[in-house]
Amino acid sequence: MSIGAEPRYAPHARALALELDWLEGVLNLRLEQHFQQHAEGFESAPPPPGLPPESALAALVDELALGPAERAVLALALAPHLRPGMLDLLFVRNQNLDRGFTEFGGWKAQRHGGFLPTGETAAFLVAGDDLARRIALLEEFDARHPFIARDVLQLDNEAASHEPQLSGVLAVRAETLQRLQTGEGYKPDYNIQFPAKRISSSLDWSDLVLAPEVMDEIQVIQTWLRQGPQLLRDWGLGRAVKPGYRSLFYGPPGTGKTLTATLLGQSVGVDVYRIDLSMVVSKYIGETEKNLARVFDQAQHRQWVLFFDEADALFGKRAAVQNSNDRHANQEIAYLLQRVEDFPGAVILASNLRGNIDEAFARRFQSMVYFPMPDAGQRLRLWQGLLPDPGRLADDVDLEAIAEQHALSGGAIVNVLHFAVLQAARSGAARIAAHHLRSALAKELGKEGRTLG
Repeated sequence: MSIGAEPRYAPHARALALELDWLEGVLNLRLEQHFQQHAEGFESAPPPPGLPPESALAALVDELALGPAERAVLALALAPHLRPGMLDLLFVRNQNLDRGFTEFGGWKAQRHGGFLPTGETAAFLVAGDDLARRIALLEEFDARHPFIARDVLQLDNEAASHEPQLSGVLAVRAETLQRLQTGEGYKPDYNIQFPAKRISSSLDWSDLVLAPEVMDEIQVIQTWLRQGPQLLRDWGLGRAVKPGYRSLFYGPPGTGKTLTATLLGQSVGVDVYRIDLSMVVSKYIGETEKNLARVFDQAQHRQWVLFFDEADALFGKRAAVQNSNDRHANQEIAYLLQRVEDFPGAVILASNLRGNIDEAFARRFQSMVYFPMPDAGQRLRLWQGLLPDPGRLADDVDLEAIAEQHALSGGAIVNVLHFAVLQAARSGAARIAAHHLRSALAKELGKEGRTLG
């Protein structure tokens, strides 16, 4: 398939090209006005172009009700990604001072060599010397503006706090960039800056064996994922009830907590992200909060389910304050409590024991779902579901007896079958025999200090 044979991207590319052509014209006009000391400013620029209605840019402009100045700021943030050479004009040097023009703003990029626009660049483009317009521009970087509230742009200021506010780099968020180029949502990948991984499963509800009372609780969460915000509006509870949903899954390992969280998201078309606590928790003061902020900030305006496995490491009981480390640990929990409570999506914590979770969190859960060890009947269903082809079992295998005699979780049964298949393959057998299963059972039970008997 050639690069040119991508008609699905064509309307998005046309829209972006039109917007950048317009921005280039505005920028050239503003530079001409600046050097010729004309006072007309941005208002004398031509209006922004009409966009292909099927493009993602047109949808975003309508969705956020963006005016010409806002469209210019958004296009400016997009330029380094889509037409980087266009901003090279702003590298022009002030001959009197032998350096760049302060009013153009901008940072020199480290790798691609281009000009990175800052808030100051945006001010030059749409405000010029007009102080009132410059002050009005600050609203576009306020938390209430759609640019920030909807996670479209950010003013990324890594400089010291005493630097001017508009000296920060004007950056477009990765999801916005992906959406405007392809029409598809961006799904962040696991890395050191984003310690969470999207999880999915090829299994479905028929593969999950849960007690009826557990499944009933799960269906309540599923209802919230489908209708929660709408129900709050329809019933007038929005002022009294926090918008998100928080649930604790607790019970022995291997009883289906992770799979349930995954299937909940998949059943309603919502991504589930598992937080990697090994990359979140840090011994250095302030780092744990910073790592958590990276996840919550990205998730804030997306319909994600955040899944904290082995949550005791973060949500465990607070210690009595005896030293500065205890005080800092308690501050971390207080910060996490606030982020979880304010998160508008679903947060699911998984723990082996309910008592390990701090009461401050426990009080704020909408539900606590206990995942018990499966009984003999449920274990048989698990064995049969994991081995759908009875022909793969030798005649001496009695699954009913195995299910009755050995109390294993679903995860442990998977491990047993995995090892039994390897044993059968190793011996050249086409079917799993009873001795393969006995060997695998002994190995699995030995992990827990139990014997086959």
